[in-house]
Parts: sequence; structure tokens; C-alpha cells
Amino acid sequence: MSLSGCGGRRRETHVQPPPPPAIQPTEVPPLERTEPAEPTPENIKPLYVEVGLASWYGAPYHNRRAANGEIYNMNALTAAHRTLPLNSIVRVTNQRTGSTATVRITDRGPFVEDRIIDLSVAAAKALDVWRPGTAKVKLEVMEAPAPINRGGRWAVQFGGFEREGDARIVQERLEHRYRTAKVLAFSSPVGDWWVRIRVMNDDKGRAEEVAHNSPAPPEQTFLVRLD
Repeated sequence: MSLSGCGGRRRETHVQPPPPPAIQPTEVPPLERTEPAEPTPENIKPLYVEVGLASWYGAPYHNRRAANGEIYNMNALTAAHRTLPLNSIVRVTNQRTGSTATVRITDRGPFVEDRIIDLSVAAAKALDVWRPGTAKVKLEVMEAPAPINRGGRWAVQFGGFEREGDARIVQERLEHRYRTAKVLAFSSPVGDWWVRIRVMNDDKGRAEEVAHNSPAPPEQTFLVRLD
């Protein structure tokens, strides 16, 4: 059985980014910080600009641990991005309506090939994305706690699989193929399964090589920053 055949039929609902593979706690302390910083003045030059499709994620992930260690609050102005440093401050503009919101990157995703950001419910409503589900947006990174184009800790993620058994098979094959890497299989709150491979030292170059030589099709292979 090949990796490309394990993904199954793609769901038509809003695809959510899977949480980190750690076990999710049932009780957590209250959030100390749920909102991004004050909106950045318009005349500040962005550090990085990206244009693409935005989607949103909500209830199944609400009150669960996000990638930055906080508990995801779908009513706060936050978002998920695959490669921007966590806790970056991003101004998002809906290209059709002109609606703008400033969000903080707290999570990883969306793990869908043609999308660049997953918004919280609050951000999706502010940006007129909530009802249509997706919209073309412009991202402007106004603040970042780490360099965007260098450094960082990186991994490659494969999925999602409808059955745990398929993910476990892929996990075992990747463990044999990349003996110095750490390979994890985990499920998301919406029931699909993912495989994440962490290369030695979480090195970006090695992760890019793994992604380039992936046995999976591009739509099932994602380079993801962990920090």
C-alpha cells in the first residue's frame, strides 16, 4: 500500500489544523493572554507579505492546547499558520471586502495545500470569512519574535488519514527510512490521523529535503515550523 493511497476521500467541511501530538489536558489554567497587541499603525512597513486563501477553525479545537502552549480560544483574535514564528503579529486583509483584523499566530495549520492561514472564529467574523468559509486575503507580518526566513525548528507532516491503521503503517515505514528522525502519529479532534517526522536537530534544510523526497503527493506533505 502506497502513502498516496492512504489519505482517503477529502472531507468537504472546513479543514482544521491538527494540534501538537501531546495528550490534551482536560483542565487547564485560564489564559493570561488571548488578544494580539494593539493594531499596528498603517505606516509601519511589514516584515513579510503573503497572499492566498484563508479558512477558519472552531468548536472541535476550542479549549484545546495550541502549538504555542496556550489554550485555543475561538473567540480571541488568533490564527494558525504553518511556517511563521509562533506569536507573530499579523495584519490580515480580506481582498474582496477590505475588512482588516490584527491576529496573533498561536497554532499550526491549515494543512490544506491551497490555504495559507486558519483564522479563529472571531477573526473569521471580523474578516467576513466566517459565512463563506474561505476568502482570498493578504497577510502582513508586523511583528515577529524570531527571524522569518532563517533559523527555527522544523518538521514535515503527512496526512490526514481517515484510519489510524494507515497512519501507523506510514509511521513504521518512515521510521525505517529515516533512522535518525523521530516519527510521531497522532489524531486530531475531528478524527483524522497525521504523521509528523522530526529530523535530527529539527534542521530546516533536512526537513526540506524530506519534504522534497516525500513518498506522498504534494497535497499530503507539509513543511511546518515548530517554534
